Amino acid sequence: MSTGKFLFLILLILLSGCGKADPEVDAVARVGEIFLTKQELDDAMPQGLSEEDSLLFRNNYIKMWATKELLLDKARINVEDDGGEIENLVRNYEKELLIDKYKRALLQQELDTLITEEDMDEYYESNKNVYRLNEDLIQLKYIHFSNDLNDKKEVIRLFKSKDEEDLQTLIDRELEFNSFSFNDSIWVSLKDVENRLSFLRDEKKIKKDQFIQKEDSLGVYLLAVRDIRERNNIAPKNYVLPTIRQMILHKRKLELMNEIEKTLMVDAINKKQFEAY
Repeated sequence: MSTGKFLFLILLILLSGCGKADPEVDAVARVGEIFLTKQELDDAMPQGLSEEDSLLFRNNYIKMWATKELLLDKARINVEDDGGEIENLVRNYEKELLIDKYKRALLQQELDTLITEEDMDEYYESNKNVYRLNEDLIQLKYIHFSNDLNDKKEVIRLFKSKDEEDLQTLIDRELEFNSFSFNDSIWVSLKDVENRLSFLRDEKKIKKDQFIQKEDSLGVYLLAVRDIRERNNIAPKNYVLPTIRQMILHKRKLELMNEIEKTLMVDAINKKQFEAY
């Protein structure tokens, strides 16, 4: 289809809702016999604009509307719709919009969106070879504090401790630290950690259960590596959980729509609403 015909199609779809000339219409603009009503302008107006911004939006919207109407008028005169091509495209597009809206309504009503831990475990075990890492991941906790901290040795002891009470003591003192992260159960990108803590790039090989202490003019850094997962290994389950949820829902959507379409076809055949010759 030529560019001119495509432009005509788009403009026809966008502007099909605009009203024809009517003396009773409360119009804010007119192009030929087409009016832009105040209601249409109000519906398009964003909420919460200042008086000055509202006036600016109003003027710009009217200009854009008028430009589209003028282009549409010229397109109707100059673009030939040989064989009803544009009409067919518009009709097919309308069908697709209606079908899509109907499908979304069915999915919203019928789709089972409850995903249990068992569902995710089963999906992960069946597909985990698909989830290969394209970067190194790490689980760690760390703190960065000033060299001037009075009880530096005590903070180091608390940080190394496996006792939950000692960890809570550090959490209670978090305002004393320049930065920190105590949740070592989540997987994060090693590259992101290195961008934040550049001295890690000097480490030859970061290992599981490794403790790292670094001091410089900016203070003291303490890191405790819980685990590390290297590139090309299978991704940890909790790292890919959001993707797993999406894939399970997507699979259910496809299965539900296939079942709906099959039921629709069988019902139409049984009622003799559909015959193939």
